[in-house]
Amino acid sequence: MKHVEIYTSPLCGYCHAAKRLLSQKGVSFSEIDVSSDPSKRQEMMSRANGRRTVPQIFVGETHVGGYDDLSALERSGKLDPLLAA
Repeated sequence: MKHVEIYTSPLCGYCHAAKRLLSQKGVSFSEIDVSSDPSKRQEMMSRANGRRTVPQIFVGETHVGGYDDLSALERSGKLDPLLAA
């Protein structure tokens, strides 16, 4: 299974929803809190093609996007193959 990284902030409801979806699927992930570290926010924006909002989710080197993008992949049946590839 590919490594999953999520850039988050503590008060973000979509971040919590994304983590809940992945946890329910049994997917382990690394969480990077951008709220207290400006360099991590810059890293996130660089990796996410300028996107500033959290969460930003990466499966391996693939930028999934935010929670809406993650849940759309799950609904369409495309998340499992992406995680397994």
